[in-house]
Amino acid sequence: MSLRNERVRKTLMKEISDIIQKELKDSRIHGVVSITDIEMSHDNSYAKVYYSVFASEAEKEQTIKAINENTPKIRYEVGKRVRLRLTPELRFIPDNSLERGANVSRLIDKISKGEI
Repeated sequence: MSLRNERVRKTLMKEISDIIQKELKDSRIHGVVSITDIEMSHDNSYAKVYYSVFASEAEKEQTIKAINENTPKIRYEVGKRVRLRLTPELRFIPDNSLERGANVSRLIDKISKGEI
């Protein structure tokens, strides 16, 4: 990945996170939404945005639905904030790796305490 693409990726991570936390006025967004990674196409026209939601299962489902429905608005806000020739098309993908890691940690703790 080129240095420019890496800079664009990091800027997008920061700005998308800020837009979701501060700009979206959707009552269905609950808990903490964390942008975990972004995969950019080589020409920066497409971006897969991986994110985690820390909330209950019902709230998580509502948040995922709200983010998917607000994708055009998020892209518009990114276009206003980040000066690129072409604002990338965004695709949001839920990332459960942090939850899986926490579950593995809990299991290791239980095993070490002899609970399992």
